[in-house]
Amino acid sequence: MSLIKEIEHRSNNRCELCGNAEHLNTYRVPDIKENHLNSALHACSTCIEQMDDSDKIDVNHWRCLNDSMWSEHDAVKIMAWRMLNRIKADWPQDLLGMMYLEDEILDLAKASGDGEDDENTTVHRDVNGVILETGDSVVLIKDLKVKGSSMVAKQGTAVRNIRLDRDNESYIEGKVDGQQIVIITQYVKKT
Repeated sequence: MSLIKEIEHRSNNRCELCGNAEHLNTYRVPDIKENHLNSALHACSTCIEQMDDSDKIDVNHWRCLNDSMWSEHDAVKIMAWRMLNRIKADWPQDLLGMMYLEDEILDLAKASGDGEDDENTTVHRDVNGVILETGDSVVLIKDLKVKGSSMVAKQGTAVRNIRLDRDNESYIEGKVDGQQIVIITQYVKKT
């Protein structure tokens, strides 16, 4: 059976990312040298267009990754990881925090440069200069008044599964007492 036929059979003639049954093609995952079942997937023209041109990304179309990121097929997991890293919104960070890729698959996913730091990427650091990443846990080092409410986030409060502000290296987001707040990095210490 040819590679294309195997992928069509595996996908049940549906896009392996969004589930669409129309305008399907075999999509070779960029930056993967091997030519086998794990280097390609069945995708619709909408997904392919957006995977190939980040300027055309429709954020809501990719909510389908909530399901497809759990695929057993490496090519699907790699493209799900890459697209979650390309989407400029908060919800993909939650999915990335849940997603598990084996080290060799993660290395293949990173081969495109998605999710990698470059010279224009902001680097978030805690009060001690330790680099913070999405999903880290931090502790508040002083009492903080929360703007717009009467709440005070107490010193020593643990904030788990933080998110980074892509535009400002001084801001992170996290939940304190069930409320999502923005926290300035100079008032936190990584745990």
